Amino acid sequence: METSINISNGKAPLSTSSKAVQQPTRGVKKGIAIGDFIIRLCAMAATMGAAITVGLADQSLPFFTQFLRFQARYKDIPSLVFFMVANAIVTGYLVLSLPFSVICIIRPLAAAPRLLLVIFDAAMAGLTIAAGSASASIIYLAHNGHPNTNWLPFCQQFGDFCQAVSGAVVGSLIAGTLLLFLLILSAFALKRS
Repeated sequence: METSINISNGKAPLSTSSKAVQQPTRGVKKGIAIGDFIIRLCAMAATMGAAITVGLADQSLPFFTQFLRFQARYKDIPSLVFFMVANAIVTGYLVLSLPFSVICIIRPLAAAPRLLLVIFDAAMAGLTIAAGSASASIIYLAHNGHPNTNWLPFCQQFGDFCQAVSGAVVGSLIAGTLLLFLLILSAFALKRS
């Protein structure tokens, strides 16, 4: 470690080599960037799984005859349509954000890509949590009904459909939590040391 004393202006500041100060910060930020990339992949898998599960959720039950059937599909419930579209949008965003995350790994001290990710991660976290919350309320009504308004529990007849959609909602809320964790990681990475 080198130290030098500057006495030209009458002051004696102590300075250290810039390499010794920069390296620990760079290493920590690179570790945060690698964690960001891994969490981003996990969130992408969760939102993709949620969108695909809801898109494929379909159940038919016979009613008196084989030709007359009751059918449960995500298209019949507007909040599930919003849920599927929102999770598909977030999945697309996460795929498009992977190159920026790689840039943050390669250049851990670059603030511009990290700031861009923070802004869009916040928007996508809000979208994911909003879609998951709206669908969770509908699924709660489907499981329990509402006796004051004479809404019967829907899931007693369409158990497979409700199982699939409930799992997708849990996956989406996990993805929203991961996106919030990404925001915390990015805040630490943007912090000046």
